[in-house]
Amino acid sequence: MDSDNLRKTLARASAVLFDFDGPLCDVFAGLPAPQVARKLAQQVASRDAALAAKLSETDDPLEVLRLTFEADQELGLQVEQALTGAEVEAVAVAGDPTAGAATALEAVHAAGRRIAVVSNNSAECVSSFLTRHSLDAYVREIVGRPVNRPDLMKPHPHSLLRAAELLEVGPSECVLIGDSLTDIQAAHLAGGTAIGYANKPRKRDTFAEAGADAVIERMDAITAAML
Repeated sequence: MDSDNLRKTLARASAVLFDFDGPLCDVFAGLPAPQVARKLAQQVASRDAALAAKLSETDDPLEVLRLTFEADQELGLQVEQALTGAEVEAVAVAGDPTAGAATALEAVHAAGRRIAVVSNNSAECVSSFLTRHSLDAYVREIVGRPVNRPDLMKPHPHSLLRAAELLEVGPSECVLIGDSLTDIQAAHLAGGTAIGYANKPRKRDTFAEAGADAVIERMDAITAAML
């Protein structure tokens, strides 16, 4: 049944949107996310000790960015710049693409589907990684984290709607492949469909409960479904 749902979901889509961190790359495999989050929090410490203490409670760099912007937009701009630099550094040492990701991109491209990468990470780091691994030729558009607007990160549908616009297709013609609940939510809020990449066992039930149109455990399932 899973393979049937996957094939049907992909067949209905004119465009396939790939989340980046997870489906294509383990962004912080070589430069751990908690280390990046800690450095960002330290950057805030000299300006706002109370905020820095709050930031020290999370090991997610994106959450550090969001919380900083909520508290102080000017400081948020500085943290965003630092985070983008850290992401570019991280993908340079992240290792190979996610197993099956390269062939999935190739198969989707060969089938004539339009491809975009839609990420809460910066467009700069996505572009750097795709180019480094010779995957950029498959991807028509990259829609990264909205600059200066972390409030528009997924689960907000903004980036998906922007991707649909750039690809010149309707949002309902897009399917997003993502490994987080926010990906499923964003896809449905945009009016599209969602394929949950359950790279951890507990995610399968989470995605099913969220109404994912299909769930996969390996990225090479995309390749098989496109044949």
